[in-house]
Amino acid sequence: MKTVLCCNDAARPHVLVIPFPAQGHMIPLLDLTHNLITSNPTLTITILTTPKNKPLVSTLLSSHPSIQTLILPFPSHPSLPPGIENAKDMPLSIRPIMLSLSNLHQPLTNWFRSHPSPPRFIISDMFCGWTQPLASELGIQRLVFSPSGAFAYSTMCFLWKETPKRENEQDQNEVVSFHRLPDSPEYPWWQVSPLFRSYLEGDLDSEKLRDWFLGNIASWGLVLNSFAELEKPYFEFLRKELGHDRVWAVGPLLPEDAKEERGGSSSVSVNDVVSWLDEKEDLKVVYVCFGSMAILSKDQTEAIQTALAKSGVHFIWSTKEAVNGNQETDRNERGLVIRGWAPQVVILRHRAVGAFLTHCGWNSVMESVVAGVPMLAWPMTADQYTDATLLVDELKVAKKVCEGENTVPDSDVLSRVLAESVSGNGAEVRRALQLKTAALDAVREGGSSDRDLRCLMERLRFPLQ
Repeated sequence: MKTVLCCNDAARPHVLVIPFPAQGHMIPLLDLTHNLITSNPTLTITILTTPKNKPLVSTLLSSHPSIQTLILPFPSHPSLPPGIENAKDMPLSIRPIMLSLSNLHQPLTNWFRSHPSPPRFIISDMFCGWTQPLASELGIQRLVFSPSGAFAYSTMCFLWKETPKRENEQDQNEVVSFHRLPDSPEYPWWQVSPLFRSYLEGDLDSEKLRDWFLGNIASWGLVLNSFAELEKPYFEFLRKELGHDRVWAVGPLLPEDAKEERGGSSSVSVNDVVSWLDEKEDLKVVYVCFGSMAILSKDQTEAIQTALAKSGVHFIWSTKEAVNGNQETDRNERGLVIRGWAPQVVILRHRAVGAFLTHCGWNSVMESVVAGVPMLAWPMTADQYTDATLLVDELKVAKKVCEGENTVPDSDVLSRVLAESVSGNGAEVRRALQLKTAALDAVREGGSSDRDLRCLMERLRFPLQ
């Protein structure tokens, strides 16, 4: 996205960017920040971070030295062990980290009051809803950034406004109907947002969470990592639900350089991965990865391992768990197992990759869409169930192979699906290529996401228009 806007000294907005310290949330918000400063180099941007999390923004800062950092100590919380500052350190710690971060309200107020040219806007993650009352107190505008898609964000708006309850508190399969959303989707209780399922009416912390999500709905604007053609009905729903048109789809938010490091350490170099893929036929490799948070059980790991062996497919498997007792890289002619971070964007865009077995996290979805790679869906938690619905039932670029973070797939069934996924047949392949074209068109000059970015920049300059 190469849009470049100019502005005079009187119209240089100062934006405070507040990420949520989870990899899947930080990466797209930093990509958005890159796009904003690239579109308008005179923009003043300050990013809030903590000492331990500053390395996560180092790549952005090296590319854009004009971006300032505000480093504040990570506040403590009774439910967080000492030293925990992000979700990577403590999986499934979203709720206590949200509660802990809210204690930055007063330090930020003090910083704002003492700043010679304070921000006129806050752009903060959807898990930082506590910044809405902060912005109101400071008399500035706050924009929510959603690293999830418009469908998933719509379900969150519905849940926290409607607070649906179960008739039988013990029944995890009781169905929740999202009756105001397009096509009235339904999900069993166990597939509903874990944050919402943790809500207890009258509990102080739970009521804080609800107030923050309602604060998201009340915010001045909403920015999503998606694009119009992908989720049009849900963008229409959100504009109606929020009561304004300040809803901007600016995705796919991806790096210009596919080899840019976006995760962490790996047991294999990008060049080694590419060299291994270069030896394979087009569209014959299955890529397997379940994101930065999911930890597979021994039974799940063994089921995938057995299925890959039975299928006979070539594969790359990015995993945190040991495979065959190997804690590092395990490679042979047919498979490459990577412990730790994998160069996912590079892998998905390689001509040899023909399918992606994924947990359906939104970043992975967007990266796969841009690469034109069909998906095999195994949603495990959070927004992954709505993402799978979008991919499988609406867009038809994926097949569901399993669901649930504790479910163990049948290795025989999974092996057949893996083999079929790289057989060269299937409507998913054609539709995936069509979506790839739509995604690339969206971010080209004049495309829908490019236009939304232009509109967003104009509204930052002239917010009352």
